[in-house]
Amino acid sequence: MTDSPKPPAPATAPAPTSADVARLAGVSRATVSYVLNNAEAVRISEPTRRKVREAAEELGYVPHAAARSLRAGHTRIVLLPTSHVPVGRLYSGFLNELEWALRRLDYTVVQYGSLGLAGDEAARAWAELRPVAVISLGEITLSARNVDTLKRAGTRAVITVGPVGVPGALPLVMDQREVGARAAEHLVERGRRRLGVIVPEEPGLDLFSTPRLEGATEAAAAAGAAGVRAVPMAYTEESAAALAARWGGLGLDGVYAYNDEYAMLLMRALQDAGLRIPEDVAVVGADDLLLGRLLRPRLSTVRIELPGGDRLAELVDRMVRSPADAESHHDLLSASVVHREST
Repeated sequence: MTDSPKPPAPATAPAPTSADVARLAGVSRATVSYVLNNAEAVRISEPTRRKVREAAEELGYVPHAAARSLRAGHTRIVLLPTSHVPVGRLYSGFLNELEWALRRLDYTVVQYGSLGLAGDEAARAWAELRPVAVISLGEITLSARNVDTLKRAGTRAVITVGPVGVPGALPLVMDQREVGARAAEHLVERGRRRLGVIVPEEPGLDLFSTPRLEGATEAAAAAGAAGVRAVPMAYTEESAAALAARWGGLGLDGVYAYNDEYAMLLMRALQDAGLRIPEDVAVVGADDLLLGRLLRPRLSTVRIELPGGDRLAELVDRMVRSPADAESHHDLLSASVVHREST
């Protein structure tokens, strides 16, 4: 018995090329390249741009990123290393706005999972993708050598967001100490003298919680408070309930709870344990979430002002185009207390 012949495999249609797009749109290949690469040096009418884009869409044509990079001398990748996203809608909203703004400027945003990477290893891993820009949120400590590794691989803009700057990179200073300081000053102004500061037990948040604790400690001492105690708590109902159960032994009459989410969790647990807010314990959070205004009592908070994503995206674009023209220092964060019923 002989095997029956196998049917031929279906032929794979060849990928459309820029020449195909040019023929369908009735323009030159150069015009296709100018339109799809958003070239600004050449003036092309909007009707022609529309014809080229419609032709590319009809054919399913996608420009080759590597070839585009060779022509331009660099990629359009902006790398956002994300080993851990800070808890809170403030930062997630900021990052979403930044990504949309970069996409409007024709950059490709790549979030890179950097969990477990150290400075040298992280810089080499990032450099393999040849990003034109790297925006480091400070979760990985970079050195001047790391920045040099990236720049030798073609990265034109290295921007660090965090409490300290890195030689060779543009620092966007976010002084988290100010957040803790404003919270502690507010509690002391409300007559509280024995303060607690919630320190999240979740990994990756010490970049924010440590300087906030330091700022609160220094501000409380300057304002005449009896002292500040670091109080660890996980972001779980069980951890908050356990802390509330032993609150009486801590002797604290005011607490800055890291952010609004931790503050709301702790406040509910304290109330379940029979403590009155703010009579027994004054509670203040940070980030000014809408949900905090819906609680009873309404949650006092530290409102943090971040720049718009458009502003940071424009800074990235300016550094990519002309690194020497970028400003050398940017302050990003300001903080102020919104007083409500919980204090």
